[in-house]
Amino acid sequence: MTGRIVRPDDAGIAEAVALLRAESVVAFPTETVYGLGADAFSPKAIGEVYRLKNRPSWNPLIVHVADVAAARSLAAEWPVTADRLAAAFWPGPLTMVVRRAAHLSGVGADNDTIAIRIPAHDVALRLLAACGLPLAAPSANRSESISPTTAEHVLRSLPDVPLVLDGGPSSWGIESTVLDLTTPAPTLLRPGALGLRALRDVTGAIAVRDTETTDGVARPSPGMSRRHYAPRATLHLVPDVRSAEIPEKTGILTYEGAEVPDAEVLSADPREYAADLYAALHRLDDSGVETILVQAPPDAEDWLAIRDRLGRAAAK
Repeated sequence: MTGRIVRPDDAGIAEAVALLRAESVVAFPTETVYGLGADAFSPKAIGEVYRLKNRPSWNPLIVHVADVAAARSLAAEWPVTADRLAAAFWPGPLTMVVRRAAHLSGVGADNDTIAIRIPAHDVALRLLAACGLPLAAPSANRSESISPTTAEHVLRSLPDVPLVLDGGPSSWGIESTVLDLTTPAPTLLRPGALGLRALRDVTGAIAVRDTETTDGVARPSPGMSRRHYAPRATLHLVPDVRSAEIPEKTGILTYEGAEVPDAEVLSADPREYAADLYAALHRLDDSGVETILVQAPPDAEDWLAIRDRLGRAAAK
């Protein structure tokens, strides 16, 4: 079976809802990346997500909901900090890890937590409202490979997904920030689109956990595996691409101010860089290169999520 890309009009949304209610899966756009959505209450649908992605069972899923009331209904405990963060950043690229309600025991990490967010994308919100289901939705790509930021990226990686709602390119282009609220101080589990500075303005101090977890070991958040977000080509981070030895069939990814001939040049602004990072890696992969040299990004907090993604993409 080959999947189809459809417009997110009333007919497209209705077709997606029918598939979700039949315990199938649908790919849909969010402001971060495209997600592979399934009914969070259906073991059959969740199993299909893991099967299609070839995703290991110890890697948990983020549940997407339409509003704060729906988020609270999935939580055994809803701390005051969650309300403050929701007011400041939802809908948006923030995932909060809270204690999981007992009735949702089949979804989430191999402990008593669940990761929840409200996406800031009109198509995602319309789909959530129309289906009336919380949707567990990891990125719509094969496990460990580059996340999709367009509908076409989804079908290249997962051709058997029945339906992809086309909402255009994802505006943030990088996954949500994951913050654990079950710890004494909020703890960063995955750096992402929402920066730490903005979060600290709401929460105060944030602990930063070592975000690499041994494969096969349960973890409270996705995005903590050693290797992730990787192109087919071998990716190397280099201190300065302008002085690097460049073998044949090599693509180069850099940013403004560190240009070299025939390179993919992204913005020197970290948000703009992040918005095009995965698309640039897709373009380089599609060009047939065997190696990708990437100019190492600056060692600054605003670049934390980008350094995280490139470091995991370069892991052996």
